[in-house]
Amino acid sequence: MITIRPEKSEDFNTIYEINKKAFNGEVEARLIDKIRQSDNFVPELSLVALKDDKIVGHILFSRVKIKIEGAEKLILALAPIAVLPELQKKGIGSLLVKKGLQTCKGFDYDIIVVIGHPEFFPRFGFTPARKRGLEVSFGVEIPSEAFMVCELKKDALKDIRGIVEFPSYFEDES
Repeated sequence: MITIRPEKSEDFNTIYEINKKAFNGEVEARLIDKIRQSDNFVPELSLVALKDDKIVGHILFSRVKIKIEGAEKLILALAPIAVLPELQKKGIGSLLVKKGLQTCKGFDYDIIVVIGHPEFFPRFGFTPARKRGLEVSFGVEIPSEAFMVCELKKDALKDIRGIVEFPSYFEDES
């Protein structure tokens, strides 16, 4: 059975190693460290998946902004999500996303963006963000199918058109 809970400080090294293995490198693991050190970090939105009391997966949601004609709206970004390679494609990532979205709703956030796999995230309500009037501020080109958004509340994106601004440490690690 898989259980999901918020991370604890004693989980940090294990989370680092899971991300390193899942992504075959340290980029995402270092990104998590930078997010934790920022004002955009929400500790309750960094979740781990446990199997037999061993951490096997991790998901992180952090604050980002949509710049809207002289104003801004605080939203969340899902990044990264990782599961140990030997346990991928067994539903653990899906459980992390479902529990994560449910947890985010409890914190009164209504919009989440992700830059991720277009085959995976739509099953959780993510749709192409550019079709919803959002653009992304990134130094590298992000394919439209990979830049997605999810409304946690009905019509959360109604009348919102703008640029999602990710903190610079996202680009440092891309």
